Amino acid sequence: MIGRRKIVFQGEPGANSHIAAREVYPDFEAVPCATFEDCFAAIESGQADLGMIPIENSIAGRVADIHHLLPQSKLNIIGEFFLPIRHQLMALRGASLGEIRTAQSHPQALGQCRGTLRALGIAPIVGADTAGSAREIAEQGDRSRAAIASRLAAEIYGLDILKPDVEDEKHNTTRFIILSRENLHAAAGIGPTMTTFVFRVRNIPAALYKALGGFATNGINMTKLESYMVEGEFTATQFYADVEGHPEEPALARAFEELSFFTDQFRVLGVYRASPFRQDITRTGAARADLRARGM
Repeated sequence: MIGRRKIVFQGEPGANSHIAAREVYPDFEAVPCATFEDCFAAIESGQADLGMIPIENSIAGRVADIHHLLPQSKLNIIGEFFLPIRHQLMALRGASLGEIRTAQSHPQALGQCRGTLRALGIAPIVGADTAGSAREIAEQGDRSRAAIASRLAAEIYGLDILKPDVEDEKHNTTRFIILSRENLHAAAGIGPTMTTFVFRVRNIPAALYKALGGFATNGINMTKLESYMVEGEFTATQFYADVEGHPEEPALARAFEELSFFTDQFRVLGVYRASPFRQDITRTGAARADLRARGM
């Protein structure tokens, strides 16, 4: 009997990454890993088939570790998924909101619920992660302590949700990338496509300006550009970028050709279908712009 295929995520059962993995791949076995490095190793070694990895959050920004791990690995991005983040304030069964004095969670989650916690008079306590905090609260048995985590975590660890959706900003969303050992590029012409790549510019004047010029002149929309230092070298800045389009499309092919004149290193990390969430964002943004133009 062939076992279920596996998808790894960083964190403990009940983490938002766990939720994302279950939503996109409900037939896979979702396997928790302690660190992102462990996730990458499990996929590279064949112990897991895929990985569900957070790369950026609409409030907290990028997940820095991933930008360093991806170029060093041999893994490929085969998809993306956007998960709206809903934080739940949870405590022991039978506890009341009036009893709660502290709330434990990951620093980013605490920051995203800062206003609500202040209004409730609850002190934040930093934990390793959201689901792990829920587990610790369940194990400690202190009715004055709460955790901020997902509904799935409350279900797994047997906690009551005392106040739902305590995030300060309702647009809080995390973007995940799906990693695979296989280089499964999306076919050209199937619809909206994203291409992710990394590059290092040559150490010459205006190299970055010239390298990016081809994207502007060819009408390529660059949705993300991140820079970071590598190997302790102040002259070897690496860039991580997402663009709309497929490398086989003439416009992006020309942009990449121009980029090559000003770079020392270049690697495509993935060519994959754009999430429908991107179209929803575009429509919402256009509607808001229209309302502003009408003075509404």
